[in-house]
Amino acid sequence: MSAPTLFGSDRRVIVLALARMVGAIGNSFLIVVLPLFIVSDSVDIGTLLDVSIGIGGYGFNMTEPILIGFVLSLFGLLNSVSQPFTGRLSDRRMERKPFILVGIALLGTGSLGFAIASDYLSIVLLRAMQGLGAAFIIPSTVALVNEYAADATDRGGNFGIYNTFRLIGFGFGPVIAGIIVDAGPYMVPGGVTISGFDASFLAAFLGAFTSFVLVYTFVSDAEDVEEPASDDISIRVWGDDRLFDPVFVLGLATVTMGICIALFATLQNEINAALQQGPIFFSAQFGAVVISNVLFQIPVGRAADRYGRRPFLVIGFVILIPSTLLQGLVMSPLVMLAVRLLQGVAVAFVFAPSLALAGDLARAGESGSTLSILTMGFGLGVAIGPLAAGFLVAYGLAVPFAFGAVLAVVGFFAVYTQVEETLPPSTDGEQPAATPQD
Repeated sequence: MSAPTLFGSDRRVIVLALARMVGAIGNSFLIVVLPLFIVSDSVDIGTLLDVSIGIGGYGFNMTEPILIGFVLSLFGLLNSVSQPFTGRLSDRRMERKPFILVGIALLGTGSLGFAIASDYLSIVLLRAMQGLGAAFIIPSTVALVNEYAADATDRGGNFGIYNTFRLIGFGFGPVIAGIIVDAGPYMVPGGVTISGFDASFLAAFLGAFTSFVLVYTFVSDAEDVEEPASDDISIRVWGDDRLFDPVFVLGLATVTMGICIALFATLQNEINAALQQGPIFFSAQFGAVVISNVLFQIPVGRAADRYGRRPFLVIGFVILIPSTLLQGLVMSPLVMLAVRLLQGVAVAFVFAPSLALAGDLARAGESGSTLSILTMGFGLGVAIGPLAAGFLVAYGLAVPFAFGAVLAVVGFFAVYTQVEETLPPSTDGEQPAATPQD
């Protein structure tokens, strides 16, 4: 029996995407709010600044960008390294929903905890907890979206819809967060005053709570899940007819993409100073990547179902190279906004087609573990990007973005030479079914 549809799409995918959108609004608050919160009077970091750390004759002095970069990177690091384990566990249990609920609970608890945090260590621990929470959510949700697909010709569209709704929340969350922080403090009933920071943390918690309710009430596991996966969590590196396995290459390419788009967040203070702008404009620039992503995800995903995955991957990396480099060179807030919009187009061309291609190749019963290679790669990139930016900005604002552009070139060549098409277009407009890995 076919799945119920809404506006021509699987209704289950839309419901899951809506739940993730609400949660993403709250969680994305923290990307803009935490850098401002860490350097504010609310958090004591004075004893950490200018501390010299050295190993074997090499060292560096602790700075605000490094402290900010570490907190932002920690989330992605723990998220990415944990995903193969949580993805494999959900495969073994043949369940997705319980993992999603546990992850949302950890994210929401962490958001509420920031409201009472007053030292850097507390922030680090709370962000670590949220990273583990994301590791429960991400592989399970993308596996569920993959399992909802009726066949390979629905897979790209499903991921396009899911990413669109999720990214709406992720893109508009920072803009809303900038407004909430800037407009604080607030008077609440009882004569209590709360800061803009606390108001944003509370809003993030409410987003997680709403997401939890939506998932608990309306989301269900796929009915036709295959047999459970094996206990092996190793990643296949070497290919059969090429040097590297295509899913492994896509994972590495996703690392480079994650680094490129994550360089921006750590450098909020430096970019605002260079462009002579405030936090609201920065929030708009940050969200621009996601806004253009939202506009292109569904059409790109559906086009990838019709015309194949690989052309969009190649074009995406071609666009990613200059759109990353230019962020370190432009000196106008409006031009920066345009460059960030262009980078979002690049990400849209890569994201849904790469997930769909990996889904095409997933072995029976291993959607969670296979797709977790890509989501792990993205999380790892998001972890490396802020930390790399914090170190490299000492050599100039352009240096972190030049570093990202070089990595994007590497990602382009890896995809171009190592990834084959899994869904080639046919002459009658119909697509043959993709062949999973043996």
